[in-house]
Amino acid sequence: MNLTRNFLLIIIITIAFSCDKKRVFDDYQTVGNGWKKNSQMTFLLPKLDPNKAYNLFVNLRANDDYKYNNLFLIIALEQPNGLTKVDTLEYQMTEDNGALLGDGFSDVKESKLVYKERIKFKFPENNKVHIKQAVRQSGKVSGDELLDGITDVGFRIESIEK
Repeated sequence: MNLTRNFLLIIIITIAFSCDKKRVFDDYQTVGNGWKKNSQMTFLLPKLDPNKAYNLFVNLRANDDYKYNNLFLIIALEQPNGLTKVDTLEYQMTEDNGALLGDGFSDVKESKLVYKERIKFKFPENNKVHIKQAVRQSGKVSGDELLDGITDVGFRIESIEK
């Protein structure tokens, strides 16, 4: 019985990982008990084909301690020639009733947030992505020193071609 269950588990895991053919890069960094205001997550990207287009995503793992409806991120795409493109983006994190959006069966939800679509990298290597949180309470100028509820920050690149 255990042998059959273990064999079935191995097959399920193999199928789950083999279905992710678009993945080019997928990495996470843990932020601990909360994401500090001045903490920047940096991802060194792999060598990418300048003739191919890619979709870029920010992946977040959050739990029920996240108390806001939305999330503001400052994302900088740094090229090896020194040019850095910076975007400030807003993402919805909860439903109207306050339930956390994302995938997952427990109180930890994983969200795949679109950053850029169909981007071509001018330089094949040494590109970096820097991600900072910029959440502020309504009516306040300074950001939250510690953003509770965010546990991990990730970055994902998917190939558009299958």
